[in-house]
Amino acid sequence: MTPIVANSQPGEAAPAPGDPVAFELPYFDAILARLELSPESPLSRALQRHVHWGFFSSPDTADDSLAGYVVAAEAMTERVCAAGRVRSGLRILDVGCGFGGTIAHLNEHLSGCKLVGLNIDERQLARARQSVHAGSGNAVTFVQGDACALPFGDGEFDVVMAVECIFHFPSRRRFFKEARRVLRTGGTLVVSDFVVDSEKVDEMTDWTEAHADAQSNFYGVKSAALVSGTYARLARGNHFSELADEDITAATMPTYPGLKNLLSDAGLTDGVKATAYLEELSRMGFFQYRILSFEAEGA
Repeated sequence: MTPIVANSQPGEAAPAPGDPVAFELPYFDAILARLELSPESPLSRALQRHVHWGFFSSPDTADDSLAGYVVAAEAMTERVCAAGRVRSGLRILDVGCGFGGTIAHLNEHLSGCKLVGLNIDERQLARARQSVHAGSGNAVTFVQGDACALPFGDGEFDVVMAVECIFHFPSRRRFFKEARRVLRTGGTLVVSDFVVDSEKVDEMTDWTEAHADAQSNFYGVKSAALVSGTYARLARGNHFSELADEDITAATMPTYPGLKNLLSDAGLTDGVKATAYLEELSRMGFFQYRILSFEAEGA
């Protein structure tokens, strides 16, 4: 899911090694409760596989039904996988794997892969293990762990993915360092994130200060959003070269009314408020939804 802007500055402090990692995920608390109590509710059916924004190829005429929402979420997964250059026979790590939706997608479309999903929240992993079972010669594993201290060996993966979750990590810089460590040279890192338009920082700051009452902590703990251009510098500093940086904001906009309807139907008024706030940040061009991919260079 998405972050609330804490500030618009590009820098962020990395946690010291060994520091405890705190996480607060009110929206996952709410989703998990409804999956347990009301598995056939619209919200449960929409989010039981993918808990991320959708990609709508024709946003002006988007299907805003439950079925359309589910299709768009799957399309977003396909878009990120394509940017990550995934293919059969690779070793792929999905960091912040949620309920295992991206691993499930890879398992269904690829063969002969080592597929690993990592998450700090054991509750999400429990659902992933229940729903995703290896097929087509794939090996599927779900591991509890910290994105900023990956419990894997050097060069263990060909692809590392972080689908709409990197803003929950204590430090993007530390994650990039860890991703480079566990990737082979020539491997791919792909992330999707909400990035602040560097030309609108002052305008956004004024707007957010004027609309402080519209904010909500429904989407939990997050690090400050990066301004555009910072990812390229972050990549260079961690031995990555940039492959692509795609702004797909327009294709994600139908997510907002669809998700607000689902949250409203479930009685999650705080979630509706938080989503409406993010929708306005995106509509005004402050937030850009970007898919970014990088190739691991020699150290």
